[in-house]
Amino acid sequence: MTKNPIIQIRPRNGKPALPLSEISFQDRLAESGLRLRAAKVEILQVNVGKLCNQACKHCHVDASPTRTEIISRETIDHCLDALRKHKIPTLDITGGAPELVPDFRYLVSEGRNAGARAMVRHNLTVMFEEGNEDLPEFFAANDVEVISSLPYFQARQTDAQRGNGVFEKSIEALRRLNSVGYGTDGSGLVLDLVYNPVGAYLPPEQKSIEADFKRELAARHNVVFNNLYTITNMPIARYLDWLRSSKNEDAYMQKLINAFNPATVEGLMCRNTLSVEWRGNLFDCDFNQMLEIGVAKNVGQKIEQFEPSQFEGRQIMTNSHCFGCTAGAGSSCGGTVS
Repeated sequence: MTKNPIIQIRPRNGKPALPLSEISFQDRLAESGLRLRAAKVEILQVNVGKLCNQACKHCHVDASPTRTEIISRETIDHCLDALRKHKIPTLDITGGAPELVPDFRYLVSEGRNAGARAMVRHNLTVMFEEGNEDLPEFFAANDVEVISSLPYFQARQTDAQRGNGVFEKSIEALRRLNSVGYGTDGSGLVLDLVYNPVGAYLPPEQKSIEADFKRELAARHNVVFNNLYTITNMPIARYLDWLRSSKNEDAYMQKLINAFNPATVEGLMCRNTLSVEWRGNLFDCDFNQMLEIGVAKNVGQKIEQFEPSQFEGRQIMTNSHCFGCTAGAGSSCGGTVS
């Protein structure tokens, strides 16, 4: 990521800190002498909609098979225009299940033709939906970096979060990806996994649990992959509903606030990522997108209005869920940040 310095601001003039139960994210930044500003946009993350073949309990998108929101070809073309015109290095495609969108393959292939590195947030089981059986070959042909969520290397924890039978299908999908070279030494085809805790706690140390996953998946299922990313569950949408119904909301928020780490701020994904929703509206991150917290009002609000010089240095819009990205070692779409 471009190393723009984080702007320092004056401390709180010796005033006592607010109780953790009342403090805002901006207050905590101020107490650390920090202000959150964007660097150069290096990743265009396109959320193509909420349609998904799963309805995971932790989903911050609230995606499911009943959702109908999907991106149009017109909005895709606006995204591709931005990639071409401004030479944005990375196209990060997420959803929902992106592969269920009619123009998904067009977005991938044209994004690659524009010179962008392509990443797809792939839930593995969508590979078994009609018309998607050849996804491993399509991904390989377009040199797509595949990033897949797998809550654990055992069925019980995975199915508890993602639905009965998901683990078995996920393992078969990983084997299919391995069969075309994904995750294997020397292939150049990158297969990364994502770990979200099953419950109201922070993820463990990333390298440690990556080693556990690699050892257990190889031994139990003859499956290999490149990297494992740990991501903190954000207290929004379906996960927030679970926190409230299980009476864990206050304790979880207290945990996030207590674990605030100022060293994570420079590496937050909102600093070099611009998030586009299925209608073309712009957000600082995918989490803000789900809460409909748009980019600052003094910059363009739609992807067709994107101008790099206007967006670099903009103020990042924040709320209490941002404590999730700065807790412990930090959390981003690429795992820990410090």
